[in-house]
Amino acid sequence: MIVNVLFVGQPNAGDSSWVLVDAGLYGSANRIKHAAEERYGPGARPQAIILTHGHFDHVGALEELATGWDVPIYAHETELPYLTGGSAYPPPDPSVGGGAMARLSWMYPRGPINLGGRVRPLPTDGSVPGMPGWRWVHTPGHTAGHVSFFRESDRTLIAGDAFVTVKQESALAVLTQRPEMNGPPKYYTSDWQAARGSVEKLAGLQPSIVATGHGVPMRGAQMQQQLQELARNFDRLAVPAHGRYVEQPAITNERGVVSVPPPISDPLPKVLAGVGLAALAGAALILTSRRKAPTNKRKRRYRTT
Repeated sequence: MIVNVLFVGQPNAGDSSWVLVDAGLYGSANRIKHAAEERYGPGARPQAIILTHGHFDHVGALEELATGWDVPIYAHETELPYLTGGSAYPPPDPSVGGGAMARLSWMYPRGPINLGGRVRPLPTDGSVPGMPGWRWVHTPGHTAGHVSFFRESDRTLIAGDAFVTVKQESALAVLTQRPEMNGPPKYYTSDWQAARGSVEKLAGLQPSIVATGHGVPMRGAQMQQQLQELARNFDRLAVPAHGRYVEQPAITNERGVVSVPPPISDPLPKVLAGVGLAALAGAALILTSRRKAPTNKRKRRYRTT
């Protein structure tokens, strides 16, 4: 799993003059601190940590960083139940296919974590604490409280996982990081109708550069063309052919998950289990036959004098 965190602020700005967007995987706190100190100076802390959403790969180092730096955390109010111990996220959906990252998603943590009073709702006026000139944009679908961030002055977009620039379902694509416009990670998106609306909303901003939660930043005419194409043909390009949430979304409210549709029957795990059992049975048969086979060894004779 490769996930992006972003530093927003001028290099060498010093302590409390920048913001961290998202907090990466568990165990990455020291790497994030080291990168921050290289950019902003020794001991530099952010003014705040801002979350696009609270999935495990975006909050893994959050508690350690926020406690060590003693800084507030901000997220959309709809995301708070998953960050304050109130609700786990809807289950991931490995049946969407597309590669190993999707197949393994049943193993991914879905929370909740409990940040207590350290996490606060984003301001209702659309401003972003510590990020003057930016505004947050509610982009639900991947999660109910997912947000993106847009700076009008240079049309820079931090999209989070509303869309990504890598085929996140594929382990090979994740390793190579070949840039290509994709919808939100399929295995963790629980409302495809809302996700479609969010991509259309972000495409309408006509960004000049995009940074996403997964994949490398993209800019220029080619990026804009691909984003518009994704928005126009979202159902064909982004929505999986089948999956738990394709026909019905997860239902959520201000307290978290209310209900989720039943899982889709996925034959692959059963096929793999059958292959594994057959292999074990074959190995046992070979071992048993070897034990029963006659040895045909001659008895040794010893002469005595």
